[in-house]
Amino acid sequence: MTRWYAALVALIVLIAPQPALADERPGGGPRAADLVWMPAGDGIFSLDASARTVRFRSCSVDTGRVYNPGMRVAGGVASGRISYEGTVYRFRVPLVGRSTGLLEIGRRRLTGPTVTSPQPPTDPARGRRLRPLTDRLRAIVDAAPVTAGVSVRDLSGRYGDQQIGVAGRLRPKAASLIKLWVIAELMRRVDCGQAAYTDTVLVLPSDVVGGTGELQHEEFPQYVTLFRLAQYTIKYSDNTATNVLIDYLGGFAPVNALIDSMNQRETVLARKMVTPGPENYTSPDDVISLLGAVWDGDVLRQVNRDLLLSFMLEQTLNGKIPAALPSGVPVAHKTGELTDVSHDVGYYLIPGTEIAVAFLTAGPEPLGSETVRELARAVYDYVEEPPPVGSLPITGAPLAPLSLAGSALVLCGLLLAFSCRGRRSGT
Repeated sequence: MTRWYAALVALIVLIAPQPALADERPGGGPRAADLVWMPAGDGIFSLDASARTVRFRSCSVDTGRVYNPGMRVAGGVASGRISYEGTVYRFRVPLVGRSTGLLEIGRRRLTGPTVTSPQPPTDPARGRRLRPLTDRLRAIVDAAPVTAGVSVRDLSGRYGDQQIGVAGRLRPKAASLIKLWVIAELMRRVDCGQAAYTDTVLVLPSDVVGGTGELQHEEFPQYVTLFRLAQYTIKYSDNTATNVLIDYLGGFAPVNALIDSMNQRETVLARKMVTPGPENYTSPDDVISLLGAVWDGDVLRQVNRDLLLSFMLEQTLNGKIPAALPSGVPVAHKTGELTDVSHDVGYYLIPGTEIAVAFLTAGPEPLGSETVRELARAVYDYVEEPPPVGSLPITGAPLAPLSLAGSALVLCGLLLAFSCRGRRSGT
């Protein structure tokens, strides 16, 4: 009888309605979001359905945030029209990630995949394989001696491109993570033909600052190529190179325009490196949003996407994520630290199990670094494990969850069958 009781309990678990993933509606299917953007031609079209604002930023035009009071939001789709400098922009954008949005600029029709934060999985069944990792990460975050936030996104499809997180909207000081957005904006200029890596910038002695970096040890004034400034900004987390690039780009506004166009509301560039002023901030979810967009080719062309990853693979500050993983695991990453924050973000480039990670902490830097290492290893150990047999997706048509009444009928039928079987077998 014990055997049949166990089978009955297992069946109850199987037919019981399963809780929706964080990016699914309770009734099934992805959630509609308020913040959606899409690559459109050489630009990005951004939409805030709750505030009724849109922005189109391309190589040749930036509308800024435009209030669109006539925007219609219905059935999970936002549609409307704006006029900017004599040009009419019409849009019809689903508020669900991985859908197809439409932007008409005059007579031009541009389509692109919609992007939300988080993006819904491409395969919810596979995505469920990643959910148990959330509990492991939450246990580390809860026990940590610092405040921590984590975001993880599968890039390989092994876990259905699922994103998970713990305190993903934690907003600590960005430290050197903000350099990722500076480089992304520079690379977009190169993609647009507005800059070339062979172009040079005159660096003066007054541009030199301390902290991390290699340029500070050279003699100035000298002309430095954009390529070397970009490479040093990531490879050595070079503060001088970063500040020179911020000036070259035109200050904070262009970088913040890129951030705004991707609806990354927790992130801001408000000061240069090693200078007084308002703080720079970001969050795990915003970092993963950027890393995902770079990986998917939504914000950079392939050549610059690959170049950025190569810079991150050359990272020389390897005391956090790489130190926590077995030797030889390929990691493309970017660190950030101040006395009161410690971060590390990037990509585990494990063939067939590529994954993006963002580990951010607020608190004493040494304790934060130890927490980052613990989180980094937990992710690696989980994705290196073969998925449990029970988590493999069932092939064929999915089973619809039974109602309570339906479940009761099934249970009654099973109990009757087991009872009859027991009488026949004499048990």
